[in-house]
Amino acid sequence: MQYQNWGPQEIAAPARNQLPEIPVERGMVLEDVQSGWVGAVTRVEKSGGMHVVALEDRRGKSRSFRLGFGFLLEGRPIRLMPPAPRQAAASGGRTASGSVRVAGQRAQVAKASRIWVEGKHDAELVEKVWGDDLRVEGIVVEPLHGIDDLAGAVADFSPGPGRRLGVLVDHLVPDSKESRIADAVMGSPGAAGNVLIVGHPYVDVWQAIRPAVLGIDKWPVVPRGQDWKTGILAAFGWPHSTKEDIGLGWQKLLGAVHSYADLEASLLGRVEEVIDFLTVP
Repeated sequence: MQYQNWGPQEIAAPARNQLPEIPVERGMVLEDVQSGWVGAVTRVEKSGGMHVVALEDRRGKSRSFRLGFGFLLEGRPIRLMPPAPRQAAASGGRTASGSVRVAGQRAQVAKASRIWVEGKHDAELVEKVWGDDLRVEGIVVEPLHGIDDLAGAVADFSPGPGRRLGVLVDHLVPDSKESRIADAVMGSPGAAGNVLIVGHPYVDVWQAIRPAVLGIDKWPVVPRGQDWKTGILAAFGWPHSTKEDIGLGWQKLLGAVHSYADLEASLLGRVEEVIDFLTVP
């Protein structure tokens, strides 16, 4: 494997030394200054005595870079450092999302703000990985069962200060039906600052599970015109004729997910973005 080699940078050495030192984290979105490559962190490993980070762009392509200077985080130059040592907290370790678990913390009374996801499977996946965190914050996840009438649902919700709405959408890519619906909603009265719509590039949230977790190299390709979930289960050789078969197939897939490390970075970053939007003043 070849890694990006660092060349001379325009930043002077003294200025470099004053940059904030940020430990790399999975799901963090970074830009490599030298090449302009932008991607989410999918893994960090040691190779040849140095740490390298893999950045996956929105098209699913990945490149590896050496940690150190030459990265932008949210548009600001940083010095990218090795991951912070993970120590089990005395309060009970970590949640499935990687957050420190708070011992004895009771679930908060549900706040007015909500996370909306497209369907039941999306809600179950978010609950499995981020459920502990959301209960501490008092945030409820609700399935929409499709986003065709998202504008009407948002209008009925009446978002505003203290009543924010975060929406996670499947297949949110340029020029898609989903992107047009999202743009229309974000342009509606009351949405600015109170509604956040984010999405992942996959046809269905199933694909946000990393293939390696399922023991495959990549997700099967389903021919256009065929129901995607049915096609996936058929490719796996699993029952796929009824709604019950679809549900049981999903439970098998969900059972393979144990923590955030089993999910693609393109979903991790978006869910964390929504949670921050709803919980950070």
